[in-house]
Amino acid sequence: MKTLSFQTRGTCAKLINIALDDDGRIEDVEFVGGCNGNTKGISSLVRGMKSEDVIKKLEGITCGMKPTSCPDQLAQALRQMQ
Repeated sequence: MKTLSFQTRGTCAKLINIALDDDGRIEDVEFVGGCNGNTKGISSLVRGMKSEDVIKKLEGITCGMKPTSCPDQLAQALRQMQ
């Protein structure tokens, strides 16, 4: 199992804790900070997915006028884990 505590940049969430199984599937994602319901929803939706599929779906998503978002930061964290 691989784990990462990823310090976010440019989002309300300050940290993302991620656990991947040996096959690269997401076992757990926990956002620290951010919009509680949205981050719980993202975590629930990606659990069990392959990290590369999540990256393809979430990378580049923005939030308002910000150049990034919590989903985009999750994709960046997963990319770092590859």
